[in-house]
Amino acid sequence: MSELISKYLPNVANLGWTGDSGWGTALFQTIFMTFWPAVIGGLLGLIFGLALVLTKDGGILANRAWFNLCDKVVSFFRAIPFIILLAFIAPFTQLVVGTQIGTTAALVPLSLGVFPFFARQVEVALESVDRGKVEAAQALGSTNWDIIFDVYLSEARSELVRVSTVTLISLIGLTAMAGAIGAGGLGNTAIAYGYNRFNNDVTVVATFLVLILVLIVQLVGDWLAKKLNHQVR
Repeated sequence: MSELISKYLPNVANLGWTGDSGWGTALFQTIFMTFWPAVIGGLLGLIFGLALVLTKDGGILANRAWFNLCDKVVSFFRAIPFIILLAFIAPFTQLVVGTQIGTTAALVPLSLGVFPFFARQVEVALESVDRGKVEAAQALGSTNWDIIFDVYLSEARSELVRVSTVTLISLIGLTAMAGAIGAGGLGNTAIAYGYNRFNNDVTVVATFLVLILVLIVQLVGDWLAKKLNHQVR
């Protein structure tokens, strides 16, 4: 196998598996830049998504001031193209992680870039919950926390998995963009060692690996969403 790669994909073979430019390193960096922003941005998105649904007019915690604040924050970050966001929050990134360059530094803009997208997705998912179930829970004396966990999050869990899958796939795309400007990962490999050096085989393989990651996320997400949907029924 290694002989075939060396023969037909010489530039791919030259990068190796380990080292700063190795394929294993690039793959690990991409997964690293996907995992932590998914956790941080996911939590922020879930909080803001819940806040948008709960504090809107007719929500169980209706509060126009809080709704407008959350809505404006989400809309503000959602409107900024990611490539501009990288530069816009560079001083904040420097303050948080001590550097503006590299894989770790990319976690800050990636988290802030993905959270508004996920917040809107969560908002849509939670609004699909039957209003009658919320009213029934209120009539039975359920607390707001009970309604949040036992009605909203429980009833919408299959849809939440679906929107989480979409968000993860979008995040993988953002890591490739961050990598293209020096944050590491497969995006950096595709641009720095492929496109810029006219090594088309490197660009193709890097793209193929990104597609494999996306496919895995999609398949797992679809399977889990269907399983949870059957359990809800």
